[in-house]
This record gives sequence, structure tokens and C-alpha cells, in this order.
Amino acid sequence: MVSDIPKPSTPPRSGRLWRAGHPSEGRTRPHSGSRIGQPSRRPRILFVNQYYWPDHASTAQHLTDLAESLVDRGYEVHVLCARGRYEPGAEPPPAEETHNGVQIHRVRATSLGRGSVFNRMTDYLSFYLGAVRKALSLPKFEVVVTLTTPPIIGLVGTILRRLKGSCQVYWSMDLHPDASLALGQMSKRNPVVAALAWLSDLVYRQSDRVVVLGPYMADRIRDKGVRDSRMVEIPVWSRQDEIFPIPRKGHPMRESLGLSEKFVVMYSGNLGLAHSATEFIEAARRLRDRKEIVFLFVGGGPRLREVKDAKQAEGLENIQLLDYVPREQLHESLTVADAHLVSMRPEMTGIVVPGKLYGAMASERPVLFVGPDHSETADTIRQAGCGITVRLGEVDSLVDAITYLADHPSAASAMAEKGRSTFLAEFEREGCCEQWAALMGELVGDLRPASVPDGPAVVSAIR
Repeated sequence: MVSDIPKPSTPPRSGRLWRAGHPSEGRTRPHSGSRIGQPSRRPRILFVNQYYWPDHASTAQHLTDLAESLVDRGYEVHVLCARGRYEPGAEPPPAEETHNGVQIHRVRATSLGRGSVFNRMTDYLSFYLGAVRKALSLPKFEVVVTLTTPPIIGLVGTILRRLKGSCQVYWSMDLHPDASLALGQMSKRNPVVAALAWLSDLVYRQSDRVVVLGPYMADRIRDKGVRDSRMVEIPVWSRQDEIFPIPRKGHPMRESLGLSEKFVVMYSGNLGLAHSATEFIEAARRLRDRKEIVFLFVGGGPRLREVKDAKQAEGLENIQLLDYVPREQLHESLTVADAHLVSMRPEMTGIVVPGKLYGAMASERPVLFVGPDHSETADTIRQAGCGITVRLGEVDSLVDAITYLADHPSAASAMAEKGRSTFLAEFEREGCCEQWAALMGELVGDLRPASVPDGPAVVSAIR
């Protein structure tokens, strides 16, 4: 951390510990839960999620990485997803195809987008109905992995566990309806919401394994009645072959955007309800006279409207906006930044884990996090020494942090190098997918394909 920049009042913690005041407990290895016979074919794995390649949604990208990685390790991998696209209006891909060895089954679903609760619920329901019908028509899978888009899609895994004897893994990318309850969009006093919450918790408890993204998420899932022996911590990742440092001098995208001589503070990705845009907008207001500092927002999301409205209403020329860029251009896009912005509302701690942190670290740029003192994101930044954390609402501290990095390039470079080093050690695709492969090997037992290298048969329940 930087000594003359305002910092959280609590000191950094060493190692990956539980949230403050909660004891670390049950760090046991997962029990062997294989209930599977011995077919002569390769072990089959089914992933279920609303989005998959070629969608650019975060869950689609991580699932694509993992599915293809398991194919490379000798598994027969299928994905059940929607034909509707994350981005409304995009041409739907075919219902059945094989891409990089992964057999993709797409069901019809609406693609109204995320502009309203009604649109979202319609998209979710249409996918539910198609996914259940298709899943029941497919052959038995040794392992069924369900993600959390849409909410409670894990019921597909529960059904297949009951009817076909598959092992069920719940990959908890985020928690629902916990997110809506935390944001005040729903009330648990509503009997329908209470029923959905009960059903969601039941899916977690019924799963053979629950993969969590960090210890704060594990805290919340433990409160749902899931035993530590069934939880496995595997973080999400970025890829070093996709996101890698590019020098600022001569950077092609910086030049094309007219930013070669600017200090670029970037927010990349979805600016959603779990995040906050208020501090970024206010910082842009206060720094509008420093012409060399530019705020660049790349992507979309419901809170991006706040940024657009402020830019137009107040003539904030130091704010620029770009649409999502294709995944193959991420190394150019993310390295346009001189510093990356990440935010999260405090009530979302343990409910979501912003994956954009790992892309920022991979790009070898420092990170400015606006959010709670204690969360997976804040802890990682402090432990790695790769940026500065600021509490929500502390705009003065954010402005000080931005100007410090702009005025002290050597300090910014030191943070960036630490971030890249930590990314390669802990949050790179290959290492994280190897942990997934070990988990799959444990669940299928002696059915592991011969191409899987020898190694630990299990993954520690919580690191």
C-alpha cells in the first residue's frame, strides 16, 4: 500500500482468512462421494448455464475455458445453454454443434435482455423450461455442474441427481435471491420470495459439492446449511495468453482513441446493480480540470446510464464510453488503462466476487477498488500489494488515489508488477482449471481418463 494515501482503518490480513469475527473452521478435505458405476466410455460431464460461447458474459467465458480444459484432459464434455444471446438482437447460434471438442446443446429461450425485471424473468423462465426438457432427454452424465445463471438453475442438477444418479456440483458464481434481497429489490416477507429462497438453499444443501469463489461466499453458503466438507474454493480467473502487458508507448488502441498522452482510469465490463458508479462520477467532476486524466468506461450495465446521464448533463468531457470489445481484443482494451476501477456495494460481500479484478491484474495495471474493507477483492488487493482500496462514499480518498498514481508512475508500476505476479501464481486459467480437474477426478474416482496427469485426487475444502 501507499503510505500517503488514505487506507482502511483495519490492517491487511495475511493468508486467505475468514471475514472478521468469524472463526476459520472445518478445513477438511472433501469426502469421497462417488456413487458411480464403471462404464467403458470416457466419463461424461454436463455443464448447465444460460450463456456459453460465443456469448461475452463473464459466466460464458469462464465456462468455455473450463469445458475446453476438461476436454483436453480426456473427458467427454457437454454444455446445455440457451440459443438466446446475452446481447439482445445478436444472431442465435445453432441448436447443436461441437466447438473445440465440447458438445453444445442449445435450447430456445427469449433474449429480451437485462433492461427490466420482467425481461429478465421472461428470459430465465423460458430457459428453465427448455433446459429441463433437454436435460431429461440426454443420456446419463457422471457429473452435472450447474452455474447460477439463471437463479436456481441448479434444480436441473438436483433433478438429474435424483432421477439418473449423477453427481451434482453447484458452481456458485453468485447468490440468488440473496442479491435481490440485499439490494432491496425483493422482500422475504413476500411468500413467493421466501419460497424461492428456501428452494435455492435446498439446492445448495442437496449438491455433492459446492464450488465457491472465496471465503466470504463460503460464509454465506455455510449459513444455508452446507457442510464445509462439501465446499471447495476455486477462484475465477483470466488467461495469460489472452491478457498480457502491452507498453503504453506505441499502444495501438491508445493511439486510435487519442489517449496516448493521457492517464486513463478505466472501468471495464458490466456496471451492474451490485456495483456503484457514484464515486466514479464524482471523481470525474472533481478532476475535470486535470485534462490529462480521462475516465474510460468500456462495457454496459444498468448503472452505466448514471454515467451517461452525468456526462451529457454536465458536459464531462473527461468521461469517455466504449461498447464491449471482443474477447480476442481484451489484451489491447485492458492495457489502454493506466489504472483499473473496480467497485462493489458492501451488502454484496460474499454474494458476488468481481472477476474483473483478475483481468486488471493480468494486464499489469494497478487497481483502485471502491467497496467494503473486507471482501475477496479488497483482501486480494492488499495481500498482493497491487492497488489501493477505498471505502464506498469516500470520494476524497478516491481522488487522492487517482492523482497519486498519475503523479507517481514508478509507484503505479510497482503495484502493477505485483498484481501480474500474483495473477500468474493464483488466478491464471491453467492453475484454476487444474483444481477443477482434480475435483472431477475425485468425483469419478477410478473413471478418471488416462490422459489426466497424476496428482492430488482432491482439492482442499477451503484454502
